[in-house]
Amino acid sequence: MLSRLFAKPLIGGWQQRYDGGMIVLFTDFGLNGPYIGQVKAVLAREAPGLPVIDLFADAPVFDPQLSAYLLAAYAGEFPAGSVFVCVVDPGVGTERRPLVVEADGRRFVGPDNGLFELVRRRAETVQAWTIDWRPARLSASFHGRDLFAPVAAQIATGKGVPGSPVDPAAIARPDWPDELARIVYVDVYGNAMTGLRASALPEDAVLRVGGTAVRRGRTFADVPAGQALWYENSNGLAEIAVNRGRADRDLTLAVGMPVDVL
Repeated sequence: MLSRLFAKPLIGGWQQRYDGGMIVLFTDFGLNGPYIGQVKAVLAREAPGLPVIDLFADAPVFDPQLSAYLLAAYAGEFPAGSVFVCVVDPGVGTERRPLVVEADGRRFVGPDNGLFELVRRRAETVQAWTIDWRPARLSASFHGRDLFAPVAAQIATGKGVPGSPVDPAAIARPDWPDELARIVYVDVYGNAMTGLRASALPEDAVLRVGGTAVRRGRTFADVPAGQALWYENSNGLAEIAVNRGRADRDLTLAVGMPVDVL
């Protein structure tokens, strides 16, 4: 059962802290249609009372590599004990393995297609398991609902991992770079996130994408309205934006485009 503990008082009342973790959704399912709702229904049934957080429902579609760099940038904001249901799975229904990966105390449930490579690579402590359990009904095309959601609920409620240990090196993608020089996500404002951590770039680095060279700024207001810049976003990625504009439209950018570091 989920226990609630009280943390330090804040202005206007007490802040509640959940001791028992949370379940975090990272998928390319989109918010339209039944898919997220069906996954949440399973989680509500199998882990009643646990908070379920929608992190991304629009991860790069069918692209585990782009999604891996995005997941690694955002997972670190969640506390140890969090359980992630991660489904960007163009190989659903094939012989690819279902996995649980524990990286620095956070557990990630999803397919063995590289989606967990960057959280695995950047973690100080890593364990991995192949999921042995199968439900009575396992559709060929919706493992997010039928397999990964119930396994995540089992882990989040303290029942353990229903699988066999595997060497984390066996799931590695050694040919993937530490920093990915491509656009991995475009947000609602048209800002284009790259797979490059800003900390890995020189202060005076210029990013060239879509034929445009973009210099670094700290805030949007560092450049005039209508001008492009790149900056370190709130989760550490190098992100390209246009002050009071849309980088995707104004610079003709899209997910997957290459980025040159000058």
